Formats: sequence, structure tokens, C-alpha cells
Amino acid sequence: MTRLVSLLALIALPTISFAGPKPIKVFILAGQSNMEGKAKLAVAEYQAQQPATRDLYKHLYRDGKWIERKDVWIKYLKVHGNLTAGYGNPRSIGPELEFGTVVGDRYDEQVLLIKTAWGGRSLWRDFRSPSAGFPADKLLEKMLADMKKKTPTATIDDVKKPFGFAYRDMMTEVKGTLANLAMYFPDYAGQGYELAGFIWFQGWNDMINADATAEYTANLKHFIRDVRKDLKVAKLPFVVGEMGVDGVKAGPNVVRFKKAQSAVMDEAEFKGNVALVKTDAFWDLEAEAVFKKGWRENLDEWNKLGSDFPYHYLGSPKTMLRIGRAFGEAVLELRGEKR
Repeated sequence: MTRLVSLLALIALPTISFAGPKPIKVFILAGQSNMEGKAKLAVAEYQAQQPATRDLYKHLYRDGKWIERKDVWIKYLKVHGNLTAGYGNPRSIGPELEFGTVVGDRYDEQVLLIKTAWGGRSLWRDFRSPSAGFPADKLLEKMLADMKKKTPTATIDDVKKPFGFAYRDMMTEVKGTLANLAMYFPDYAGQGYELAGFIWFQGWNDMINADATAEYTANLKHFIRDVRKDLKVAKLPFVVGEMGVDGVKAGPNVVRFKKAQSAVMDEAEFKGNVALVKTDAFWDLEAEAVFKKGWRENLDEWNKLGSDFPYHYLGSPKTMLRIGRAFGEAVLELRGEKR
């Protein structure tokens, strides 16, 4: 009887799982200079120590140092490591810092951010994706005529070559990182990865060109589809950061461009898997006031608030943190995982 009881007890023991770590959650952050991030660390460090603003940084900055998160890795072109402040360009922060905080707090799995961003890039030309094709022949011929004024031997192939180069560089960077995770992150345990979301924050170079603005909706639709196709994730959650320069009182060019961006949301196939984040809500009115009255003449005051021009959201750390948080919350909501 005793032996029978012992056997029954053994059978009733709970199953013990020896499964390894779950696949890494990978998020791609792509775009131009505002995805690079232009909010200077010096301004952020000052604000992190001030009673009026330190609550915004309390989970990021402690005992005079920026916190480093081992559970969130980041790869930004030539630099890589644990997420902390300073992955903007140069010695700056962008949306990645608070974005990584939001998704890192949400997941037990390791998180990886791959940031592919370069200043001065357009969707019309540089990030133009394969299915968008080339602009109309008439326009290409005009571009060739202009090119020949400087280079008489130029050909139509020379005109076409720059189209899509940033898109191709982006894909090379993403795929190259994923193929070499152990090289970039020695703690990678071979657990594989899941492409969990794509964040797109770009627009200035298209906004200042009327022809590019007119094409933006169509080009962004092609871009979303092509990204999903090339990364082999049919409904990859996709967040678009809407232009927010000059805040809610922006001029007609910005308003026109916003409409071109938001029109993407009318596409039936994007319902529930593409989100638009209105970044104008995070415009720093304090920094704007000092900039307008003359930042050079009020340098001491300016250095406590901003560090760049309006097209870089005034280099406001507060703005970059709030945009990053909104991006993180938006992608989690698309994934049905927002708390």
C-alpha cells in the first residue's frame, strides 16, 4: 500500500518545464533626423535634477547617472549595447529611450531595438520602396537634363540610382543585425526572435516639397506593404509618427503634410494594424517661447529647455521622451498588449 501511495504521489507531481528563454521581441525604429534624436544629453541631465521636471526622468536617471537596461538592447548603426541615454545623434536622445522603457517594462522577454535613421532623407526618393516604382518619365527626363548641366555624360541610370537607397540600407541593417545577434549582443542565447513592430518617424524632406507631399500617401502605403513583405511579417504592427513641428498651431505646409500622412489610415487593409501618433501634442511651448524671443540672447535659459531648431522639435528632451512613450503605447495597443 505504501508503495502504491508513493507511486500515485509521483504521478500527481506537477510538470516541470525546462524550456529556454522566449524569442526576443524586436522593434524597428526608422526614419530621418527626428528618429535619430537631436535632444542634447546636457539639457536632459539638467532637467533630470530639477524639482519641476525630475519626475519625467526618475525611472531613467538615478544618483547622477543614466540607468542602463540589460533587458533592452539597442543597435543604432555602428553602436550597440544595453539601452541608456545617448543613442541619439550626437550625444543626444531620441524616441528610443522612452520607447524602450515602455516595451521593456511590458515584456518578460529580452527586447531589441534596431534603429535605422539618417538625417535629410525623403520617402519620395531615398526611402522609396520597390513597389512605388519610379516617378513619371517626364520628371525623370527633367532631372536628367538638370544633371547634364553639371555632368554632360550623365545617363538616366544615374538619375534613377539614388531612388530607394535608404530603403535598401535600412533592410540591410535590419537583416544584418538579426543574422548576427550573438556578435552584437554576447548574452544572446540563441532563442530566436519575433519581429514585433515597426515605428516610422519621418517627413520633413517631403513636407518642404509640394510634389513629394502630393505623393506621400501613396508612397507610404507602398512603404508599409513592402516593409512587411521584405521582413516576411504580413501584419507587422506599424506606427506612423505624424509631423508635429510647430505644435497644434502649425502653418499650412505642415497641415497639408499631416493630411497626407493621416490619409493612410483610410486604407481598409491597415485597420487595426497601423496606428498614427499625433506628435504635435508634445510640442514644447516653454522651449518655443525662449527660441522665439531669441535663444542666442537668452542662452542660459535656452540651455535648460532646448538644444536645436524647430524642425528638430527644438531639441527638447521632454518632447522626445513623450513621443517615445506614445510610440511605445501605440505599438502595444496594436498588439493587443497595452496595460
